[in-house]
Amino acid sequence: FKNWKTINDTIMGGSSQAKCKSEAAGLFLEGNLIEENGGFISCRSPFLTSPLDLSPFSGMQIEVDGKGRTLKFAVTCGDLVTRVSESFSGGVKWVAELATKDIGTTLVKIPFNKFEPTIRAKPVLLPTKFASNSIVQFQLLYSKFGIAGKLNSDFIPGPFSILLRSISAF
Repeated sequence: FKNWKTINDTIMGGSSQAKCKSEAAGLFLEGNLIEENGGFISCRSPFLTSPLDLSPFSGMQIEVDGKGRTLKFAVTCGDLVTRVSESFSGGVKWVAELATKDIGTTLVKIPFNKFEPTIRAKPVLLPTKFASNSIVQFQLLYSKFGIAGKLNSDFIPGPFSILLRSISAF
């Protein structure tokens, strides 16, 4: 989790505050999430200099201590659609929800076909396919928005702490 960066809703006028830091146990994300004028925080990996080819695998496995919150995990692919959309919209992100246990670590397996294409929490209606052979970035989000513009029914504003223990392929 070296060089992961925090992205708060302040980029869009919100006032949430969060920081992420790499620790021995994983990536620790903590802060205060404010719903008004925004309502999200996230931590994002740097762009990978060489895309990951995960095509021999079926999906992603995430281990996270989320304290009962429903989080989102996003993947950026290096395909043509994503590269073109980066220039005008921030790009297509492939997103899946992670429902977490109240106590302890939650292990979630997300098949690649369960990731949904979105741009800024809105569904992408163009035909596009998850490019598991060209993964260039990962992101963990906690937001008032769920998948594809729907509200996150487990959203709780206020202080939070999340520990992302691992990301792997299965």
